Amino acid sequence: MNMSTTSLPGGTWTLGDLTVTRFGYGAMQLTGPWVMGPPADHDGALAVLREVVAAGITHIDTADAYGPHVTNGLIREALYPYADSLHIVTKIGADRDEKGGWPPARRPDQLRKAVHDNLDRLGLETLDLVNLRLGNAEGPLPGSIAEPFETLVELQQQGLIRHLGISNAQPEQVAQAQSIAPIVCVQNMYNLAYRQDDELIDRLAAENIAYVPFFPLGGFSPLQSEALSAVATRLNATPMSVALAWLLQRSPNILLIPGTKSVTHLRENIAGAGLSLTADDLAELDKIG
Repeated sequence: MNMSTTSLPGGTWTLGDLTVTRFGYGAMQLTGPWVMGPPADHDGALAVLREVVAAGITHIDTADAYGPHVTNGLIREALYPYADSLHIVTKIGADRDEKGGWPPARRPDQLRKAVHDNLDRLGLETLDLVNLRLGNAEGPLPGSIAEPFETLVELQQQGLIRHLGISNAQPEQVAQAQSIAPIVCVQNMYNLAYRQDDELIDRLAAENIAYVPFFPLGGFSPLQSEALSAVATRLNATPMSVALAWLLQRSPNILLIPGTKSVTHLRENIAGAGLSLTADDLAELDKIG
């Protein structure tokens, strides 16, 4: 498959001064089960990453905590030296424990180490975009983000980070981050069935800030809905294709990062996200949220 960025569903978006395809790729699934350990099929993981670039995708989402240290190594092995058009987005703020948990790691020393770990494993001198991961595995938690976010700003001023974003954040924390330094994206959980961020998405769109939904297909519990199935049947498409297409049509600032460890599934996701949904389709799907 060879696509230009303009032929991918949704076209492109500008993150600060970086142009990326709105259809991106999330690398989390390239690890072993529960985002721990190496992939069962190492060569297959490399093949998926190379297909991502061949398809014209210019936005890859990763984290050194995936594995841990697995996805960044795979990305470097598959794609280094990177094309100038390719932009790798990472997130810091959580480590992994031996049980597969995600303990917070937001002290200044932990954040500095995480940035350098990402730089080293990806083989970069500057990270294009770093998201500060907040909250925990259950979702966002209230509280000030000043100290950890100011640490990222310091690293940005040192030339180690180009742009900043936040992840798993409450709207108040988004506003607090913006009061400290410019952000170019927010990465939160959002999909057809989980729409708590509707107001935030609209505000960010007005401010030309990207919104990147994680678990766009429901995460570990795939989306299931009679309305979704009905629309998919009518369009002769899969429910997951409809869910991706709905996100792209929901707002122009939404960037997709669906993950997969299969080249075939990657191609299906790209094709599916290009579905054109009618006003009747959208009205029926809106009942889900």
